[in-house]
Amino acid sequence: MLRHELKKRDLYLDKMIAFQDTEMIKVITGIRRCGKSSLMKLMISHLKESGIPERQIIEMNFESMAFADMTPRDFYEYVKERIIPDKRMYLFFDEVQRITGWENAVNSFRVDFDCDIYITGSNAYLLSSELSTYLSGRYVEIKVLPLSFQEFLDFHGYAVTEKKTPSGAARKRIIDADSDVYDARELFGEYARYGGMPMLADVGLEPDRVAAALDGVYSAAVVNDILERERRKGQHMITDPVLLRKIIMFLADNIGSNVSATSIGNTLTNEGLLEDGKRKAKPAVRTIQAYIEALKEAYVFYEIKRFDIRGREYLRTLGKYYIVDTGLRNYLLGYRDGDTGHILENIIFFELMRRGYDIAVGKIDNKEVDFIATKADEKKYIQVTESMNAPETRERELAPLRKIKDNYEKIVIAMECDMPQPQDGIKIIRAMDFLLDG
Repeated sequence: MLRHELKKRDLYLDKMIAFQDTEMIKVITGIRRCGKSSLMKLMISHLKESGIPERQIIEMNFESMAFADMTPRDFYEYVKERIIPDKRMYLFFDEVQRITGWENAVNSFRVDFDCDIYITGSNAYLLSSELSTYLSGRYVEIKVLPLSFQEFLDFHGYAVTEKKTPSGAARKRIIDADSDVYDARELFGEYARYGGMPMLADVGLEPDRVAAALDGVYSAAVVNDILERERRKGQHMITDPVLLRKIIMFLADNIGSNVSATSIGNTLTNEGLLEDGKRKAKPAVRTIQAYIEALKEAYVFYEIKRFDIRGREYLRTLGKYYIVDTGLRNYLLGYRDGDTGHILENIIFFELMRRGYDIAVGKIDNKEVDFIATKADEKKYIQVTESMNAPETRERELAPLRKIKDNYEKIVIAMECDMPQPQDGIKIIRAMDFLLDG
């Protein structure tokens, strides 16, 4: 979506700049409408500000009718005609997977011209295609997510500032353009309810407008990137939009819970949600798994595996799924006040992803740790909970972390916490502090 004024998303733009003028093709992925096209435009603006003439930049958006009927040969010739001899060219291809056989053309650009290539795609099939075979390590994937809480505040006109308390501690405040102070929890409630799709900053947070915008995201991600792609591939595994929506609703309703293709099929059948004439029709496990994989490829849901902390191995047992945007979940299921614990866990999962962590669910004996977050030499064990105020809740959340005997950091992130002092070496952090400390 074109914005009148592009908001900076430095987390992603800095990654693109870091790989500028390298042989690596920059592949920008993520669900529809999460800001990939705007990120490309930010990169183009950066190039121009760095002194690159506009004539050395070629930009093509394959959602435009101007390029709708292109063959790979047409694509190649279009770019070739615009190449300036003895000049480095910067090539930007948006939603390039809409051209069948695009991989051949992109690989040829890399071989034939002095160029720096950037492409976007809304489906992970982009990277499981022939591209990865052609390039064999010559591309870098930049995974774009909807807005973080901090980005949400920025896009909607708020700023986070720090103020010293009398004791010398730093206290964060959220202000608007008029320097009016806002309650972080209240704004977080809007973020949790409406989600972080960037275009909401343009349409506003009026419920009917949000619903219409998110309906567009759902249609684009599910209809365009799953059902249509399946037809283009000539496969017949995912053909039932009703079953697909039921599976989406089930996964959205069970974020953070242990689920499997078998449990999904059993539940949909037992609750009478799938019927074939007068008989209940239970879809095959293989069919449900194919639908789930398609949802993961379209970046609607993300799966994390379970890791046995004592045995130090990944388990084949039930994984967990998280939805890419809580606004999309609320659009599908309707907003429910009593579900804040699961929504917070979903938000923390994606915040950890943004910060570059690989994430697993931890299992230790018969207890579970919500997240094991690792990168390089760093590891954190993290529990997420709505409240740490009741003694029984504190004990429940701390118990799995106490069982882990290594020296890596152990944290509980809580929405409500009257006493955030460490306990048994375990840090207790308020969720607002964690999310605003990015």
